[in-house]
Amino acid sequence: MSQPTAAPLPSQTRTALTLGALGVVFGDIGTSPLYTLRECLQHLPADDRAAGVLGVLSLVLWALVLVVSVKYLSFITRADNHSEGGIFALLALQRRDNSPVRKMTIGIAVILAGAALLYGEGMITPAISVLAAAEGFRTVAPAIQPYIPLLACGILAGLFWAQHKGTAVIGRLFGPVILVWFLVIGLLGAWHVAQNPGILHAINPIHGWRLLAQFPGRILLLLGSVVLAITGVEALYADMGHFGRRAIVRAWYWVVLPGLVLNYFGQGAHALARPEDLTNPFFALAPAGLSRLGLVLLSIAATIIASQALITGTFSLTRQAIQLGFFPRLTVRHTSAEREGQIYLPLVNRMLAIGAIATVLGFGSSERLAGAYGIAVTGAMTMTTVAFYFVARRRWHWSWPATASLCAFFLAIDLALFVSNIPKIPHGGWLPLATGIGILLVMQVWKRGREIIYDRVYGHGLQSVDAASLFAGGTIHRVAGTAVFMASNPKGTPLALLHHLKSNRCVQQTVVLLTIDAEPEPHVPDAERLTFSDLGQGVWRAVGRYGYMESPDVAALVERLRAGGVQIEPMTTTYYFNREMVLTGGDAPLWEWQKSLYAFLSRNARPAKDYYRIPPNQIIEIGLPIQL
Repeated sequence: MSQPTAAPLPSQTRTALTLGALGVVFGDIGTSPLYTLRECLQHLPADDRAAGVLGVLSLVLWALVLVVSVKYLSFITRADNHSEGGIFALLALQRRDNSPVRKMTIGIAVILAGAALLYGEGMITPAISVLAAAEGFRTVAPAIQPYIPLLACGILAGLFWAQHKGTAVIGRLFGPVILVWFLVIGLLGAWHVAQNPGILHAINPIHGWRLLAQFPGRILLLLGSVVLAITGVEALYADMGHFGRRAIVRAWYWVVLPGLVLNYFGQGAHALARPEDLTNPFFALAPAGLSRLGLVLLSIAATIIASQALITGTFSLTRQAIQLGFFPRLTVRHTSAEREGQIYLPLVNRMLAIGAIATVLGFGSSERLAGAYGIAVTGAMTMTTVAFYFVARRRWHWSWPATASLCAFFLAIDLALFVSNIPKIPHGGWLPLATGIGILLVMQVWKRGREIIYDRVYGHGLQSVDAASLFAGGTIHRVAGTAVFMASNPKGTPLALLHHLKSNRCVQQTVVLLTIDAEPEPHVPDAERLTFSDLGQGVWRAVGRYGYMESPDVAALVERLRAGGVQIEPMTTTYYFNREMVLTGGDAPLWEWQKSLYAFLSRNARPAKDYYRIPPNQIIEIGLPIQL
């Protein structure tokens, strides 16, 4: 909120950003009409269908307005960290001094819980979206019904297989295709609304209140279905850095909200006009024949785009967690030379693919899958509200009454929707919840293990040892060349150097002690990327800084050092790393299962030498046994 007002962008640029936001940000929430109203209508009373339909439409409309327009677009998206959004932006903003994240706190635990639940959503969203779209074929050719799950699995397999090629080419089609999607579903809805304009009475929120008050025993079922209309709302905040808040707001009010409301109201009008029609009211909006087949094909394209945006968002979320020290190092491949954000994580992609395909095969239909959908979404929404409270109080210094009142209003909505999804747990809601809990345990154990190792091994013991003084007496033989010792602590002497001197009694003429710092901000300005100083005796101290949306590149830092006057020949430089070998059975304040899990994660994490993009033929690893 403290960001200076940006200069107005040219109209062509604003249009391009708005179109891009349509494709990436609103794909998930934009495909919710495929299944939302169908699920809501199943829980309506049979004796007064007209009042029930008006009540459901009112609930859906005001869920969109209160959650998306008011909560996220009016407040949450204003909590930007150098124009970047997302759950980890809230982590950085709630820290008053912008210090690196070292210790686990309540605020950090809330952030991690929200991030973990997003993984649960990331696995189930492609499954339900693609499966719901593929089910449209049964409205054209009913005989295809037994093969729909296999068709959906084939589409998902192709989508996940294509991830390694990057999204630069297909990404250009995202915006135009989703724009066509919203225009088509909006026009179809408007056509049916024109035939029954009385459906517009649902704009009055009193219809929603009456429905809930008249049937209190169905409140959980109704709200649990209504929440499907706002799945994907976190993407508005997470992808804000790609397009800017203003582009997202324009896309929402100009295209997305009108298209969604018209379509939902059109489905409601059809449900009132044809109560005997038990097919999906979304596909029933299009006339039978080629028009309906075209709508099915368009819906498949839209759900593929929605799934693609969510997959790449999960890649980005994982890299942020790795950079901030909450997740083990994984292979991160850059699929575009022009755009830093175009990345591919093979392990995450495989896990999402297995989870999504297994979910489709296990549930078999989007109707049953809808019973598993919603609890992770509403849980993440709740965590976002709690984290926003800390930001408003600590960063913006809002008064306690104003902050508490606003967040209490948001929490009342979030918790009502979350509680309404609790009955879904036995029917499949356990799946995204268990996924989120598993990810949360991994992040908590990894972070706590790194804290203990840092404090015991790297934190204090060697800070008093001056590296340059080790060479002052002439007892260490100097040889030609350059050695770069990777140091976790930008003070004192790294263990790798001490072990090397103890074993070899010699070292290169130029020694660089290099520390990589992950800053709690998305991007570090280029001018602040590297700082270095001369310690004497040919020893240099260097610190490279990277934001949580950037990947470290040590080879590039060495080139900067040479350009800055350090005597380095990059092609002949040798890099020294500690190779941690974690053993259990020690006195570390962890449960034994936590020690075993951390040891497993450490053994299978991507080696630091690979993560830092260093030529493999220039690396020497020094073993470092550590007992937890």
